[in-house]
Amino acid sequence: MRIDYIVCSEPIEAKLATKHSITVREARQVLLNRPQFRFAEKGYTKGENVYAAFGQTFGGRYVVVYFVYKPDTATAIIISARDMSAKEQRAYGRK
Repeated sequence: MRIDYIVCSEPIEAKLATKHSITVREARQVLLNRPQFRFAEKGYTKGENVYAAFGQTFGGRYVVVYFVYKPDTATAIIISARDMSAKEQRAYGRK
């Protein structure tokens, strides 16, 4: 999956900071640091599905970023992000 553009709205940015203690910068780092992508669910618009990116920030923090992928423009629209659980970290380390 190729991502050329990463977009995050201000309300989502605020939610990430307050609820999950993750900055948009960290979420972008995960998307740029060769994450493992997983299909999450079908999107509302045909062809624009929701994916989860499992990866690490440049500082080593394990994070999952959920985003809508627009394949026509190779754009990722961040909708949520959180720390990986211990189980997810183990699975990520095995791949």
